[in-house]
Formats: sequence, C-alpha cells, structure tokens
Amino acid sequence: MGPLISRILPVYGGTHPPGDEAPRLMAKLTRIYTRTGDDGTTGLTGGQRVKKNDLRIEAYGCVDELSSTIGVARSALADVQRTRQVQDIARALLVAQQLDAWLAWTQDVLFNLGSDLATLPGDRWEGMPRITGGDATALERAIDAAQADLVPLDTFIHPGGSYPGAFLHVARTIARRAERLLITLRERDAISDDVVRYVNRLSDALFVWSRWINAALDQPEHIWNTETQPPG
Repeated sequence: MGPLISRILPVYGGTHPPGDEAPRLMAKLTRIYTRTGDDGTTGLTGGQRVKKNDLRIEAYGCVDELSSTIGVARSALADVQRTRQVQDIARALLVAQQLDAWLAWTQDVLFNLGSDLATLPGDRWEGMPRITGGDATALERAIDAAQADLVPLDTFIHPGGSYPGAFLHVARTIARRAERLLITLRERDAISDDVVRYVNRLSDALFVWSRWINAALDQPEHIWNTETQPPG
C-alpha cells in the first residue's frame, strides 16, 4: 500500500456510509514497479524515504492486510448470494447485501486511514481524506442494527461458521493488531483519537457482522466449552 498510495495521492477520497453517494476520482497508475524500494526503503506521501520496517509502515501495512481480508469476506458473500441454500433465503440475501455495502464502505475508510498513515503531519493538505468521529458513529449504528437481529450472547464463542463469517473473524483479529500498532505509533507520532476510536469500533463491528451473517445462513455458534475433553 505504501508506494502505491504515495503515487496515487492526492485524489478525492470522500467516502460515505451505505445509503449516501459521492463523486469519485482516481489518478492513473501508469507504472506499478519503480525499483526504488529495492534498497529496503519506501516513500511516504511527502516524498520522504523510510525503512520498510518502520513502525508507521508496519501500521498501514496491517491496515492494508485488514482491507484485503475484508475483500475475501466480500467474495465469500458474493458466493452466498449466488448459491447458498438456507431456510429463509430472502433474509439471508438481504443480510448479505446490507453487509457487503458496509464492508465496501469500510474498505474505503481503511484506504483513507492508510493514506493518512503514509503522510507525515506536515505534509497533509486541506480536504485530505481522513477518518472523522462520524465514522465510528456510523459503525455504532451498524452494530446496533445487526445486534437487533441476534440472540444476545451469554458465553464466549469460537471463530468459524460460514466462509464469510469466518473471514470476518480473521479480519477482526487483524483489526485488533492494527489497533495495537496504532497505540504504539501514537507514543512516537501524532495519531488522531478518531483513528484509534474507529479501529477499536471496527473490530467490534466485524465480530457482530460475523455473527449476523452466520445467523442468516443458519450456522450455529461455536460455543466455548470450558470442560472440553480430547476426542475419543
């Protein structure tokens, strides 16, 4: 994501939760490889060269990994909408469509976060796409709506279920790792409270969304058995 971001920014990066529309522009990518990273460095948006294992690079690399995993979950959702046989197919399709809309928005917001992390504070510009407090609020709205469809948990559950549900659990763990990296990076560099709040809320949303799609696809919860015994 690093050198890619530095070559496509600045572009218009406004993103809106499902239901809102905004114009989108994209800069042309005429060349993917540059050879400039062969020495173990990468470029920030402002042109600075830093080591590829720099904490800032690790943080937005993790954000990129998170978005990629969400992309796999969206692919699994597309298969669900084409082939899955469940008791209430209308509900399953509706949940899959609504969830995919939220995940598409999430990927846009994560790209905004990645571009922000690839830019030092002094190189930011007016109108640069960045995470705001409204993004976490939007996630809270999505969580509450999905929770209303679910039976409250009274125990811990294991990751699993349907393919999209399982992939969302993986995404949740990556979101937590991204949050840990951001907290560490904030000890050295200025990181917005809105960013930390959003990533924290996103991991909650991914957990609930996993339960939501699993329930819609008639997948039972994998309950934690505190008295588990080995098979046989």
